[in-house]
Amino acid sequence: MKKIFALAFAAVFALCGTAMAQKNVKLGHINSNELMQIMPGRDSAQTVLQAEVTELEGTLKSMQAEMEQRYNDYMEKQNGWTELIRQTKQREIQDMGTRIQEFQESAQQQLQSREQELLKPIIDRAKQAIEEVAKEGGFTYIFDSGTGALLYSQDSEDIMPLVKKKLGLN
Repeated sequence: MKKIFALAFAAVFALCGTAMAQKNVKLGHINSNELMQIMPGRDSAQTVLQAEVTELEGTLKSMQAEMEQRYNDYMEKQNGWTELIRQTKQREIQDMGTRIQEFQESAQQQLQSREQELLKPIIDRAKQAIEEVAKEGGFTYIFDSGTGALLYSQDSEDIMPLVKKKLGLN
């Protein structure tokens, strides 16, 4: 009984292995960084983002200039002030430093969110084109050579020209 079970198991395993070996695997690769550089709408998204960066940098520079002015004022006049005034001015400068740090962190988070918001439709369009090309071309896997996820590409076909054609790009 054990021999029959073992033989049946071996036969099923052999059939599955043969079926999997016969399945045609077609590999492709694309450099997503290169594709993102030529995607329509990317330049305008970068322009909008850069304008927001410039605005935030201006506010930050203004805050830093005000803190520097207060610090210089403190250093110049501290000897003439009472201990209470010196402590109050020190706290003001420390509080301003904390506000600047919080502003920088919030600005960084805001810019990251805004970048994701602006690039999401562009990325989604690129993903859709890649998926369509992969299905039309009968690809089993598409690797992204732009992110370093590709270790070996000799038997892989670059689908960049097909995706560019799908998107109507030159």
